[in-house]
Amino acid sequence: MNSAVAYRFVVCSSLLLGGLLSAKPLTLSQNSDSLPPNSDSLPPTPLSSVLSSADSQSGPLPSLSALQARYKALSKQLSRLKPQEPYILVDTARNHLYLKQRDDVLLDALASTGSGTILPKPGGTTDQWVFDTPRGEFFVRSKLLNPAWVKPDWAFIEEGLEVPRDQADRVEQGVLGAYALGFGNGYFIHGTLYTRLLGKNVTHGCIRLHDDDLKRVYRVARIGTPIIIF
Repeated sequence: MNSAVAYRFVVCSSLLLGGLLSAKPLTLSQNSDSLPPNSDSLPPTPLSSVLSSADSQSGPLPSLSALQARYKALSKQLSRLKPQEPYILVDTARNHLYLKQRDDVLLDALASTGSGTILPKPGGTTDQWVFDTPRGEFFVRSKLLNPAWVKPDWAFIEEGLEVPRDQADRVEQGVLGAYALGFGNGYFIHGTLYTRLLGKNVTHGCIRLHDDDLKRVYRVARIGTPIIIF
């Protein structure tokens, strides 16, 4: 198991145990309103019977002290597995990008991520473009100054325009900001002209930032910097 997979496994395990430790005690209501329809003749099930049944199926439940010890062990393991160098964390649900180094948040930036909209491809096929920001672990593969946007086919089709044959007709300057960080398959962290839309899911899959935030991320990141998107 590599360090990235181990890191995600320990994160999930730690969150699960944290939830168990903070969960409220189980209570079963014997109020008739909580019974399913047509169950007037069914006697209430004692809580002890429910627990006994659960124990017989899955074994004895771990004690609170055992859960706490396991949680502490996972927390220590998680801390050891965190990247030592700065890394980029992107929350597509909240549209925030974090520049972190271990537990320290170096930057918390408002972002825009994929809209999730679907555009059918021409030609009468069932193929389509889905404009989602990919989830998973990636790495900075390229760093560009004053990047030009080479518009893909979907950019013209979306606008109701004919796809040009000349490659030069695809190039558009000044729409991606002063910097761009590529992380594969045509996806970039870049700037935007539409700063009023930051914080919303409006992109075709790329991650947009305000110029000031983008500049800081660009300066700190290097080729190979981890990018974790969820």
